[in-house]
Amino acid sequence: MNSETPTPAPASVDEITSTLKELIRTCRDGENGFRTAAADIQDPNLKHLFESYSQQRSEFASELQEELQRHAEAPVDSGHASATLHRTLMDVEATLTGRDEGTIISECERGEDQAVEAYETALRTMLPDVVRSLIERQFLRLREAHDQIRSLQRAYERHS
Repeated sequence: MNSETPTPAPASVDEITSTLKELIRTCRDGENGFRTAAADIQDPNLKHLFESYSQQRSEFASELQEELQRHAEAPVDSGHASATLHRTLMDVEATLTGRDEGTIISECERGEDQAVEAYETALRTMLPDVVRSLIERQFLRLREAHDQIRSLQRAYERHS
């Protein structure tokens, strides 16, 4: 009986492209979500922070698109339909109740939790080194943003 853990099989081209497409959609969701947050928030520092995260996610999506095209796949132009629906519902809620900074920060933190989960799922896939390296590099920066948003949320909760 062999006690060694079997080595997972490398990802197929379909798994690689599916992983890349999922991350592109996740980045587009973040790009759009942070852009919406920046437009809705009054604090100029938070507005600048959210705009920078929106730009970061746009850059991530572009890098992933380039890798996807190396695999002869068509680009992904949008995020997840559920994220679009969520932003629409948030806009309706904002119109009815007003969006305060706490609500906006909480929504950003929730979106960041989903992005972290998507990247962690991708990193559990046996990806080629070049793809894994790209995803790991982005994941480190995404985790920094996630942690900063979480800190903002906790600080807001303590002061409200």
